[in-house]
Amino acid sequence: MNDKVIINMAIANHEVPELRELVGWGRRDQDYPALFERCNFWAGVRNENDRLIAFGYVCGMGLEHGYMEDIMVHPQYQGQGIGVKLVKELLRESKRFGLGIVTVTYDEENTNFYKTSGFTPGFGGVWQSDC
Repeated sequence: MNDKVIINMAIANHEVPELRELVGWGRRDQDYPALFERCNFWAGVRNENDRLIAFGYVCGMGLEHGYMEDIMVHPQYQGQGIGVKLVKELLRESKRFGLGIVTVTYDEENTNFYKTSGFTPGFGGVWQSDC
């Protein structure tokens, strides 16, 4: 299997919503292509059939701090190290981009994944609009 992580790979507007749905998240079709125009950079992995099997991105103001979001791996490919490779490549690109801090929000059961990927768990909070 080809599990090469590509920064800013060409991705059709329907591919990420389809992957989001496969991992059990809302499709959020309205976010694409706007996300590709507004985030700092993204990364993806394709399988041997050229299907998008992993995706994630980093956004922010382009200053010192960025935020990693939507790290997802197709359910059939989870547990094979693809997610860790994806996150580590996004962190390498963050450094090249000039970001000194990258944060991510995740559910507690994903703590070990993010520690393995290079993050230090900490305390924080999340505000979410009711609309």
